[in-house]
Amino acid sequence: MISASDFRNGVTFEWDGKVMQVIEFQHVKPGKGAAFVRTKMRNVITGAVTETSFSPTDKFENAYVERRDMEYSYNDGNLYYFMDMETYELEPIDGSLLGDNFKFVKENMTCTVLSYKGKVFSVEPPTFVELVITQTEPGVRGDTATNVTKPAVVETGAEVRVPLFINEGDKIRIDTRSGEYLERAKG
Repeated sequence: MISASDFRNGVTFEWDGKVMQVIEFQHVKPGKGAAFVRTKMRNVITGAVTETSFSPTDKFENAYVERRDMEYSYNDGNLYYFMDMETYELEPIDGSLLGDNFKFVKENMTCTVLSYKGKVFSVEPPTFVELVITQTEPGVRGDTATNVTKPAVVETGAEVRVPLFINEGDKIRIDTRSGEYLERAKG
């Protein structure tokens, strides 16, 4: 059990049958009346953010979100198979649980699988990935205005905006959180 007075950023707890994670909290002691804890929290399953106030004595069940590193193996239709790095067992995960940023993941990449009470609710790809450009138009000479970009397709099929000097076959580094080109990769 955890009380509202013990809230800290990142704490997960059960509230009204939902698993919530504290994003921000503030202990408030008004001049008149009882103290309370103003809390901004995220539903870890749906991602919805809510703000609520609790009494410091309110008690909640702790919620343990399990984070496991698993290797993406392959997909079959709408099922994506991840291999547990310790037991080498394959676990199928429904494609609806994968975020938009999963389009940057290729086979054999390690992802973090999040589950609560054995039920997988999300997959986090690596923050940064290195992928090869498979298709892009050549840069036009003389078109050198500041920060000019062009579309490029990477080996996973995702489209990224890259600078004009990037060509097909180049390996680039991408931030999967924003989908932005970071730099040309070494090697």
